[in-house]
Amino acid sequence: MKIIKFLLLISLLAALSISAWIYYPQYQINKLKEESIPLVEKSNKLTFLDYYRTSPDKTINHLALGDSIIRGYQIAEEENLVNQFSVQLEQETGKQVISNNEGIIGITSEKLNQLVLDGLFDEAIKEADIVTVNVGGNDVLKAVKKSDLYSALKSFDSLQSGFTNNLTGITSKIGELNPSATIVFLELYNPMPADHQFYSLADKLLPKWNLKIYEVAKETPASVVVQTTNVINSDNLQHLSSDGVHPNPLGYTAISQQMLEQFQTQYKPEAVLAKREN
Repeated sequence: MKIIKFLLLISLLAALSISAWIYYPQYQINKLKEESIPLVEKSNKLTFLDYYRTSPDKTINHLALGDSIIRGYQIAEEENLVNQFSVQLEQETGKQVISNNEGIIGITSEKLNQLVLDGLFDEAIKEADIVTVNVGGNDVLKAVKKSDLYSALKSFDSLQSGFTNNLTGITSKIGELNPSATIVFLELYNPMPADHQFYSLADKLLPKWNLKIYEVAKETPASVVVQTTNVINSDNLQHLSSDGVHPNPLGYTAISQQMLEQFQTQYKPEAVLAKREN
């Protein structure tokens, strides 16, 4: 009887451990999301949109770094995310928005970190008011191509650790060169349909990956993490191109609108506002 009780206790603890491993990252993400949107609006706070709308500058410089999600894959230049958001921001602020799309198709977080640390984008970063960064998807894709999905998932923790270090390096360099710039991150989304054999597993691992993005963003003076997973998911497969991975023009429009919505509701930190006032 004691052995049965012991086995039941072990099973219960194992189940709790698995549940915590699966659900705790999403709990942490939700907590960080809540922290980014104050419940009480204060008179001395400006949303990101109001900040740029009331800026004395006549132009807004928008730099974008990252992979094919930034560059745009097999779509017209005017349909990519950077261009669509820049046009929307221009309409909302009444300012000229100058966009600089430095996205590189197929780039990994390691390679982008190397290019940033080598100074390839130094001047562009210094001039930017907004720096949008999306990278990491190719870290996973290349790991899968080198072996198989199962092996890639087994190495998930080391893959995620490398990504986190690279994203921290990229963000730190941007902050050193331009501490007043807003850094915009994008969540990694799950493009699989709900009936895909690996959908459930990917959906459980995704919050663990995205949590690292939120944690890096929390250490950034002014940042926005775009909730891409709200608009690119198994319920919105019409937002994906025929390859089933990249957004189509409709998908980029949805992400752009999500970005704008968060610019309208999230606040530019007071520390950064004070720098502008001095």
